[in-house]
This record gives sequence, structure tokens and C-alpha cells, in this order.
Amino acid sequence: MTQNPAAQTPAVTGAAHGGGTQHTGDTSKALYGGKSSRRITVRDITAAKERGEKWPMLTAYDAMTASVFDEAGIPVLLVGDSMGNCHLGYDTTVPVTLDEMTMLSAAVVRGTRRSLIVADLPFGSYQEGATQALRSATRLVKEAGVGAVKLEGGERSHRQIQLLVESGIPVMAHIGLTPQSVNAMGYRVQGRGEEAAAQLLRDAKSVQDAGAFAVVLELVPAELAAEVTRVLHVPTVGIGAGPETDAQVLVWTDMLGLTPGRVPRFVKQYADLRSVMTQAVRGYADEVVSGGFPTADNSVH
Repeated sequence: MTQNPAAQTPAVTGAAHGGGTQHTGDTSKALYGGKSSRRITVRDITAAKERGEKWPMLTAYDAMTASVFDEAGIPVLLVGDSMGNCHLGYDTTVPVTLDEMTMLSAAVVRGTRRSLIVADLPFGSYQEGATQALRSATRLVKEAGVGAVKLEGGERSHRQIQLLVESGIPVMAHIGLTPQSVNAMGYRVQGRGEEAAAQLLRDAKSVQDAGAFAVVLELVPAELAAEVTRVLHVPTVGIGAGPETDAQVLVWTDMLGLTPGRVPRFVKQYADLRSVMTQAVRGYADEVVSGGFPTADNSVH
């Protein structure tokens, strides 16, 4: 990945609040809809918070789809351990390995030019402590070329985040529902009740103090997510956390209607790719069976 630590902080004025690319002032360096062709960096993410610009993030697991999202202007792509559920056929994110994450992260990097690529540290690759986290993150940076890593946990992950940042590896934190802890917490809203809300605020402040450049808030009550967003000076990225976070992220197979069955309530489907693909595949198969494909136009002469 081409990174430019010395890149100038964007001087865009105005804000975009969910309405496409309706920025004011110089839009050339806006995160979404900007004209700059260089890699987006964590400094650009920080600057977006300062000027009130909202931005979208999507997951990506391969070069082809990542290239589409990159061309569409998505500024940040997350190579999430959600690959376990929607790409590798696992029941949860827990089985995803660092080898799998490294291989698919490298593919996403190769398929993109502008997006900042963030890769998850999978379960078991950082829980032992800061030294293990540094070894794992270093692999993703050196072998895959990602621009940042993401790890789960608030106060309990403070030292891991701190050492990575001190070592020059940008970190996106992840609090609220942490899917790697599914065996302990299940899939349920986090931060409900006074005590739980106070803990989530402590987690948010802890990861910020450790040096995280952004914080994912997953399945958190909207009012609490809004409060966290007001309190922190780093951007918040919501998934099932209401409209007041600085950014939003969705799993791309959910957003584009490829995931079978029921999707979470917080997901909005912008297409029905599963139906489109099924129809296309059946059309191809029917023509093969009937002799309609290939024709002379599809043959070598």
C-alpha cells in the first residue's frame, strides 16, 4: 500500500451529512467524492472529524469487489473477520486465522488505489498481550500492506493499542458488541442501563487515550452512541448505533443483498444481488442445456 505520512491535512470546509457528496468549499480532498487519487490516510480521517464530514465504510474480502468499492469512492475498506461468516463459511468470526486475514487483506490492497485499508486482528492473535498484538499487526502491515488494523475491546485492550500506535501502526478500536466474544456475550445490544453505559464510555475514552484513530460502535443504543461521538475527539464508526456517529459501516454482502435469510435490523439493503445472480446463473445453465450457448459468436474460428 502506498502511504504518505507527510501528507498535508485536507483543508476542506463545510460538511456532508449523509446526502451523497454535498460538500461546500474545496471538495478535492473530501473523503467521499474527493478528487485526490492518493491513498487516504488516518490523518485524513482525523481531519474529517474536525470539519464535521460524515463518511461511509464497507467491508471487502477480495480484489474484485474491493476495486468496485474503491472506484465508487468508499474512503475506508475494512477487511473484517466477518469474512468468516460471509466468505469462508464459518458460523462465527472466531475460527478466522491470521493467515486467512493476511491473504485476503493483501488481495484487497492489490485491488484498490485510494481507499484506506483496515484489517481486523482475528481472535487469538492479540489477546495474549501487547507483544503478540504487535507481531500479528506487523504481519498485516508488512505482508498484506494494510494502512491500519482493527481490534476489539475497550479498557482490556488499552495496552495492545498503545504499543501498536507507539510502534507506528494505526489502530481502529471496536467496542460495544464485539463478535469475537460471541461465546461470552452473545449477539445483543450493549450499553443498556446506567452501569453498562458508563462502562462503554470508559471503554471509548480508554481506546482514545491509548491512541486509536477511530472507534467502531457496534449494536449500541443511538443516544449512547451520540454521546460517545460528542465526547471523543476521534471519529466514531457506527454499525447498528444510530445516525449520529461520524461514519457508518456495513458488511457488503448484507448491504447489497447477497446474504441469504434474515439480516440484522440495522442493515439497509441497496440491491438484491442474490436474485440477480440466481437469475443470471439459471439463464446461463438453461442455454447450455438447450444448446443456446455457445453460439457462433461465442466460438473461436
